[in-house]
Amino acid sequence: MSQKLKTVLLLIIAMAATTLGDILMSKLMRSSPEIKDFLAPDELKLLAVYMLTSKIFWLAIISGIIFLSLWLYVLSYEDLSFAMPMTAMTYIFNAFLAGPILNEKMTAARWIGTVVIGAGVIIVSFSQGKEKEKEKAQKALDEAPTQNPA
Repeated sequence: MSQKLKTVLLLIIAMAATTLGDILMSKLMRSSPEIKDFLAPDELKLLAVYMLTSKIFWLAIISGIIFLSLWLYVLSYEDLSFAMPMTAMTYIFNAFLAGPILNEKMTAARWIGTVVIGAGVIIVSFSQGKEKEKEKAQKALDEAPTQNPA
Protein backbone atom coordinates (compact mmCIF):
# COMPACT_ATOMS: atom_id res chain seq x y z
CA MET A 1 0.00 0.00 0.00
CA SER A 2 1.41 3.38 -0.96
CA GLN A 3 2.14 5.98 1.71
CA LYS A 4 -0.42 8.41 0.23
CA LEU A 5 -3.18 5.79 0.20
CA LYS A 6 -2.35 4.83 3.79
CA THR A 7 -2.54 8.49 4.79
CA VAL A 8 -5.86 9.04 3.07
CA LEU A 9 -7.38 5.92 4.64
CA LEU A 10 -6.17 6.87 8.11
CA LEU A 11 -7.51 10.39 7.68
CA ILE A 12 -10.89 9.09 6.48
CA ILE A 13 -11.12 6.91 9.60
CA ALA A 14 -10.04 9.86 11.76
CA MET A 15 -12.63 12.15 10.14
CA ALA A 16 -15.33 9.51 10.54
CA ALA A 17 -14.44 9.23 14.23
CA THR A 18 -14.58 12.96 14.83
CA THR A 19 -17.84 13.23 12.87
CA LEU A 20 -19.33 10.48 15.03
CA GLY A 21 -18.21 12.42 18.10
CA ASP A 22 -19.80 15.62 16.73
CA ILE A 23 -23.09 13.87 16.01
CA LEU A 24 -23.16 12.16 19.42
CA MET A 25 -22.38 15.38 21.29
CA SER A 26 -25.05 17.27 19.38
CA LYS A 27 -27.59 14.54 20.10
CA LEU A 28 -26.61 14.52 23.78
CA MET A 29 -26.81 18.29 24.19
CA ARG A 30 -30.21 18.45 22.50
CA SER A 31 -31.56 16.05 25.11
CA SER A 32 -29.77 17.64 28.08
CA PRO A 33 -31.54 19.54 30.87
CA GLU A 34 -32.22 23.15 29.94
CA ILE A 35 -29.71 25.56 31.43
CA LYS A 36 -31.07 29.05 32.01
CA ASP A 37 -28.03 30.52 33.73
CA PHE A 38 -24.81 28.89 32.60
CA LEU A 39 -22.88 30.46 35.47
CA ALA A 40 -25.20 29.11 38.19
CA PRO A 41 -23.29 26.39 40.10
CA ASP A 42 -26.36 24.20 40.60
CA GLU A 43 -27.19 24.20 36.91
CA LEU A 44 -23.59 23.48 35.94
CA LYS A 45 -23.52 20.59 38.41
CA LEU A 46 -26.77 19.22 36.94
CA LEU A 47 -25.33 19.41 33.42
CA ALA A 48 -22.02 17.85 34.49
CA VAL A 49 -23.74 14.92 36.20
CA TYR A 50 -26.02 14.44 33.19
CA MET A 51 -23.09 14.37 30.79
CA LEU A 52 -20.68 12.28 32.85
CA THR A 53 -23.30 9.59 33.46
CA SER A 54 -24.27 9.36 29.79
CA LYS A 55 -22.97 6.53 27.58
CA ILE A 56 -23.30 8.87 24.59
CA PHE A 57 -20.85 11.31 26.20
CA TRP A 58 -18.23 8.61 26.70
CA LEU A 59 -18.68 7.28 23.16
CA ALA A 60 -18.12 10.82 21.89
CA ILE A 61 -14.98 11.12 24.03
CA ILE A 62 -13.67 7.79 22.69
CA SER A 63 -14.37 9.01 19.16
CA GLY A 64 -12.33 12.13 19.90
CA ILE A 65 -9.45 10.06 21.25
CA ILE A 66 -9.48 7.89 18.11
CA PHE A 67 -9.38 11.02 15.96
CA LEU A 68 -6.56 12.58 17.96
CA SER A 69 -4.47 9.40 17.96
CA LEU A 70 -4.77 8.93 14.20
CA TRP A 71 -4.21 12.65 13.57
CA LEU A 72 -1.00 12.69 15.60
CA TYR A 73 0.23 9.54 13.87
CA VAL A 74 -0.40 11.01 10.40
CA LEU A 75 1.33 14.26 11.38
CA SER A 76 4.39 12.25 12.44
CA TYR A 77 5.19 11.55 8.77
CA GLU A 78 2.91 13.62 6.51
CA ASP A 79 3.04 17.29 5.51
CA LEU A 80 0.60 19.46 7.42
CA SER A 81 -0.23 21.26 4.17
CA PHE A 82 -1.64 17.96 2.85
CA ALA A 83 -3.18 16.53 6.01
CA MET A 84 -4.95 19.65 7.28
CA PRO A 85 -7.15 20.26 4.23
CA MET A 86 -8.20 16.61 4.41
CA THR A 87 -9.84 17.34 7.77
CA ALA A 88 -12.45 19.32 5.84
CA MET A 89 -14.00 15.94 5.10
CA THR A 90 -15.75 16.31 8.45
CA TYR A 91 -17.95 18.98 6.88
CA ILE A 92 -18.95 16.53 4.17
CA PHE A 93 -19.60 13.68 6.61
CA ASN A 94 -21.59 15.98 8.92
CA ALA A 95 -23.71 17.22 6.01
CA PHE A 96 -24.66 13.68 5.04
CA LEU A 97 -25.39 12.53 8.59
CA ALA A 98 -26.98 15.60 10.20
CA GLY A 99 -30.22 15.21 8.26
CA PRO A 100 -30.99 11.55 8.92
CA ILE A 101 -29.59 11.33 12.46
CA LEU A 102 -30.30 14.80 13.89
CA ASN A 103 -33.29 15.69 11.70
CA GLU A 104 -31.58 18.83 10.46
CA LYS A 105 -32.76 20.42 7.24
CA MET A 106 -30.08 20.58 4.58
CA THR A 107 -30.76 23.54 2.32
CA ALA A 108 -29.45 23.94 -1.22
CA ALA A 109 -26.94 26.52 0.03
CA ARG A 110 -25.54 24.01 2.56
CA TRP A 111 -25.23 21.33 -0.14
CA ILE A 112 -23.49 23.76 -2.49
CA GLY A 113 -21.06 24.69 0.27
CA THR A 114 -20.43 21.02 0.98
CA VAL A 115 -19.70 20.34 -2.70
CA VAL A 116 -17.26 23.28 -2.81
CA ILE A 117 -15.46 21.94 0.26
CA GLY A 118 -15.29 18.47 -1.29
CA ALA A 119 -13.85 19.91 -4.50
CA GLY A 120 -11.23 21.76 -2.46
CA VAL A 121 -10.18 18.57 -0.68
CA ILE A 122 -9.80 16.80 -4.04
CA ILE A 123 -7.78 19.66 -5.56
CA VAL A 124 -5.41 19.79 -2.58
CA SER A 125 -5.04 16.00 -2.54
CA PHE A 126 -4.07 15.72 -6.19
CA SER A 127 -1.88 18.81 -6.31
CA GLN A 128 0.16 17.70 -3.31
CA GLY A 129 0.83 14.29 -4.83
CA LYS A 130 2.23 15.74 -8.06
CA GLU A 131 4.54 18.09 -6.19
CA LYS A 132 5.93 15.21 -4.13
CA GLU A 133 6.42 13.07 -7.25
CA LYS A 134 8.39 15.89 -8.92
CA GLU A 135 10.55 16.30 -5.81
CA LYS A 136 11.28 12.55 -5.69
CA ALA A 137 12.13 12.44 -9.38
CA GLN A 138 14.48 15.41 -9.05
CA LYS A 139 16.12 13.90 -5.98
CA ALA A 140 16.66 10.61 -7.85
CA LEU A 141 18.26 12.51 -10.73
CA ASP A 142 20.50 14.47 -8.38
CA GLU A 143 21.64 11.30 -6.60
CA ALA A 144 22.15 9.20 -9.74
CA PRO A 145 25.77 8.47 -10.44
CA THR A 146 27.10 10.36 -13.42
CA GLN A 147 28.85 8.41 -16.11
CA ASN A 148 32.03 9.89 -17.50
CA PRO A 149 32.80 8.66 -20.99
CA ALA A 150 36.43 7.64 -21.06
